[in-house]
Amino acid sequence: MTDPPSDPSSDTPFDRPGEAPADEDVLAEAGSEEKEDEEEKEKEDEDLPGEYDPSAGAEVTVEAYSLPLSRPLETAQGTLERRRGFVVRVRTDEGTGVGEAAPLPGFTESREACRTALADAAAVAEREGLEAAHDAIDEETHPAAAHGIGGAVLDAVGRALDQPLSRLLGGDSRDRLPVNAVVGDGDPGATVEAAVAAVDAGFETLKVKVGARDPRADATRLREVREAVGPETTLRADANGAWSRAEAERFLDAVEPLALQYLEQPLPPGDVEGSATLRDGPVPIAVDEGLALHGVEAVIAAGAADVLVVKPMAHGSPAAARAVAMAALDAGLSATVTTTVDAVVARTTAVHVAASLPEVTSAGLATADRLGADLGPDPAPVTDGSIAVPQTPGLGVGEVSP
Repeated sequence: MTDPPSDPSSDTPFDRPGEAPADEDVLAEAGSEEKEDEEEKEKEDEDLPGEYDPSAGAEVTVEAYSLPLSRPLETAQGTLERRRGFVVRVRTDEGTGVGEAAPLPGFTESREACRTALADAAAVAEREGLEAAHDAIDEETHPAAAHGIGGAVLDAVGRALDQPLSRLLGGDSRDRLPVNAVVGDGDPGATVEAAVAAVDAGFETLKVKVGARDPRADATRLREVREAVGPETTLRADANGAWSRAEAERFLDAVEPLALQYLEQPLPPGDVEGSATLRDGPVPIAVDEGLALHGVEAVIAAGAADVLVVKPMAHGSPAAARAVAMAALDAGLSATVTTTVDAVVARTTAVHVAASLPEVTSAGLATADRLGADLGPDPAPVTDGSIAVPQTPGLGVGEVSP
């Protein structure tokens, strides 16, 4: 990992830059009153909060959690009944912060690998400080662990500087974000019923799960949804890598009249070349699992996507996740931020990452209902198809209890 810069608007900020020291020759020529003013100003600067010494020892604690899911979650490694992860807390003389590491098969390292990386980082933090602890984790191989440490540090810095995380990352003062509803992979009747209910609840964008049946049958489901919700509702489809190139092409041809915003991960994650080929079709292509597998540079270089689906937990620290989304925007692509069905700490972190971006798209952040229980109160509730962005310092999450 590279050393995080001190600029709080660009990457993980460990330091608060102070003013350059006054030139001694100028001070020598100034009157005594000016000297006194300057000395008083320097003393005030010394008292300002948030001046982290990245090499000073810090305490990092890690607590495991296990939360029931409201319904099973299908992953590349099987079905999950519970969401398991770690609450990460950092403490220095200047402040405290909380983060979450929630490894997920197919996107991050294993739970045991995450646990080991966090334990190693905690030991480093005690000896060498938070910057060394941050550097001790490889974001490419252990993104969930890096997310936990990086999120906790940013929370602490935001609290010290009296800034919400989204602004600390470089965003504007945005207090709400549009979010999409997810419609499950049910039969046509159930799919239409769920879609209509979501629109009635205020959602303007729906993501419909596909891929469990013949592509033309899924196209029929989408057609019935479009007829039910009308032309003004934005529709997305997500195949979770279920199809071959030929199957994906059949689906795309069948849904061409339906004006889908995009088809997400139609092919297995390894087939970036196939995704690039599908972009010649009638519907834009989004890459999700493929982005986690190959990385943003490879996906952009392959021309494999029109849209990148950014899951912060899969890319390391919140600043690293934002950098992935910004790389997409800089390349002329779109980016949408989603969760990995995380608990409240990481879910709220994802909200801040999305809010920090200069371009707003409906994000996949309305996932709190996937949990049967949570670590604490939710500071980012969903209302009328949009999610609140906490405006309190740091992450904005209250007391959490694994």
